[in-house]
Parts: sequence; structure tokens; C-alpha cells
Amino acid sequence: MINPKIVDYIFTSASIQRWNDYPRMVELVELDKQAHKFIIAYFIAKLEDDVNMMHLIEAGIFEFLRRVVVTDIRPDVFRKALQKKAPEINSWVISKLKDCIEDIDNGNFLKKFEEYLNDANMYKKERFILKAASYLSTKWEFSIVYQTSAFLSDIDDVKKSVDEEIEDYYELIGVRKIALNKKLSKLVDLSGRLRFQKRWAQTPRIPETSVLGHMLTVALFGYFYSLKVNACNKRIQNNFFTALFHDLPEALTRDIVSPVKYSVDELSEIISEYEILKIEDDIMPCVPEVLKEEFSYYLGLYDGVKDEFLDKINEKKIEVVKEGLSAYNYDKFNAIDGKALKQCDKLSAFIEASLSISHGIKSKELLNGKKQIIKTLKTIEGVDFQEIATHIDEFFGTTGQTQTTIEF
Repeated sequence: MINPKIVDYIFTSASIQRWNDYPRMVELVELDKQAHKFIIAYFIAKLEDDVNMMHLIEAGIFEFLRRVVVTDIRPDVFRKALQKKAPEINSWVISKLKDCIEDIDNGNFLKKFEEYLNDANMYKKERFILKAASYLSTKWEFSIVYQTSAFLSDIDDVKKSVDEEIEDYYELIGVRKIALNKKLSKLVDLSGRLRFQKRWAQTPRIPETSVLGHMLTVALFGYFYSLKVNACNKRIQNNFFTALFHDLPEALTRDIVSPVKYSVDELSEIISEYEILKIEDDIMPCVPEVLKEEFSYYLGLYDGVKDEFLDKINEKKIEVVKEGLSAYNYDKFNAIDGKALKQCDKLSAFIEASLSISHGIKSKELLNGKKQIIKTLKTIEGVDFQEIATHIDEFFGTTGQTQTTIEF
């Protein structure tokens, strides 16, 4: 179960400004930072031997939700406050989010969330990786801030502090590779640049969301969908990371709006062919050898084509499944709910339009886009995405106080 208010919390992060006490050449927001953090964490975790990827996903989501609630405290001040007032802060976070998440996974999600906040030793290695990834994504942002802040008297002190912190994470192989500007650092840079590409670029919107932030919202929806259909652990992981990376090639091809992509005959096929070439030339050579098979699976590459939105299994080889994945709900099948992730992708786009309209930005592109998207939403394994979109739209269309609970 998911409440529309948690959707509101998730998208609120697209309005939370980062580094807002420094001049910036571009807007830096929390949603993008969290997406970049998850991407970096994936690569760091996969180069370690003792990481539970389910725990990494859960810990990352828990920390993201806590950060969205605690919006007005600077990260350095927040860390200090946690050292002295962690129980009080965590209790307050739970009180703010409880009504939104208590029905997810029959209450298990809330229970794990509370345990995670109250036990600093829970998921200890995964916490450390997420902390390292958070640092690296912050460092990437600071490289932007530094360009426009050279005239400030304290900027070099900040730079020194940021540069020195990397030593805290040198025990992680992935951090060392990124610090040495190896191939992996190119993937960090490539994914980070997706924050500069705005969704719905042809129309004003509030809040603006980037391709990078959109990737995380789809991943979160994919995670909640997976819980709803009682997916096995491997299926949950595959769904989350497939969604998280689904638009990565757009860092090389730029975002092409769907009406253009699909209204011109054979254009989508040409774009897909070009994406495959760019992935093979500019992305896969930077992926560590031990990850290439899995990562290409997440990107949707198989038999010379690319389609991340097909139901697939990968027990001994990649196979497309047409009758649904309920019979393959075991870790050994390595399944991906591609069709459901496509619905999550569309749902995210619908919410982007609906949320902006609720803020008074009612361009014809948003109104028409929203109308067309909801027509294409379907029911997958009992999860009615059209009903979900309708409930969320009603929530945004009212005073924002309604607590509507919906199936997800």
C-alpha cells in the first residue's frame, strides 16, 4: 500500500535546494543528489564482497525519506545534531511519516524503518557505502559551486574540508577507483550530468524535475510495486536498479519527448540503434568487468536490441516472458518486471504533470500530456496504475489534506 502523501514527500525533494547559501550556475536539488548517490552506491557496493543489495536499497530509501522530512537543517549541522539528539530526531521523523507508510508491505516497511533509525549497527556496511556515495555526490556538486564561489573568503576552507573527507572511505575499492579518476569516475560524471537535462523541456513546470531525479522516482515506484506483488529479493533488486538506470543513455543522446519519438515513422528504432552504439562505445567500457553482464541486463540489452521495459528472466540466458512473472518469482530466475516498470515510468510522468498543474502551471502540453498518459496506464499483476494515478490526481487537486489510501 502507498499513500498519495508519500508521493508528495518524494516529489517535495525536487524543490529542496542544496548549497543555497552559495552562488550556483545551476539549481542543485535534493532529489537529484539522492539519485546520484544511489547510482554511485550501486557501483561501490558491487565491488565489495560482503554487501547485501536488499539492505543497501532499504537503507538508501530510509535515509532519503528522513532527509526529505528534515529539510531545513544543513547536512553538516544535521550530522552534529544526530550525534547528540538522534532518538528525538528519529522519533519526530517517524511521527511525520507514519500515516504515509504504515500500510506499505503490511506494516513491515515501517517496522524496518523504525529499527533502522534506532539501531546504528543495522546494515552497518551498507550504511558506510551510502555515506561514501553521499560524500562523492556532494563532492561532485561542490565542483559546480566552487566555480562560481571563488570570490568568497571561506570557499577554499570548504574545498579543503571536502577534499580531505575522501580519506575516510579509502577502504572501499570503488571509492579508490573514483578518486584516482579511473573509468568508474566517468560513469559518476556521466550520470551526474543528467541533472542538467530537464523533463518536459518544452513547457514550464513547478517543480522542475531532471532526468536524473526522474530515474529515482521510477526506481522508488518499482520498489513499492515489487513489495505489493510479493516479489522475491532478486526481483526487487532487479526492478529497482533497472528503473534507476533506465534513462542513463540519455546522458549521451539527450531526452527526446515521447510525442516526437513515437509519431515519426521508424524514428524510435533509429534512436534505439544509436543508443546501443553509444552504450557500447561510451558506457560499457567504463563498467567494471565483473559487472558488465548484470549492468547490460539492467540497461535492457539482449540479442542486439535494447528494451528495458519487457518482462524478462535470466536464469541461464535472457528470455522474454509474455505470460507474466508470477511463475518465476524465485531468485534463481533473476526476473525483471519490465512491463510494470514502464507503468511506473508513465506514472512518474503523470505525477510530474499533475503536480505542476496543482501549482497553477496549466500549459496545454501538461494538460494534454496528462490526459494521454492516463489512457495508457494498465493493470499489472492486480496493481491498477490508472486507479493509482486517479487517486494521486485527486489528492493534488484538493487542499492537500485528504488522506486517501490506495493499492500499490
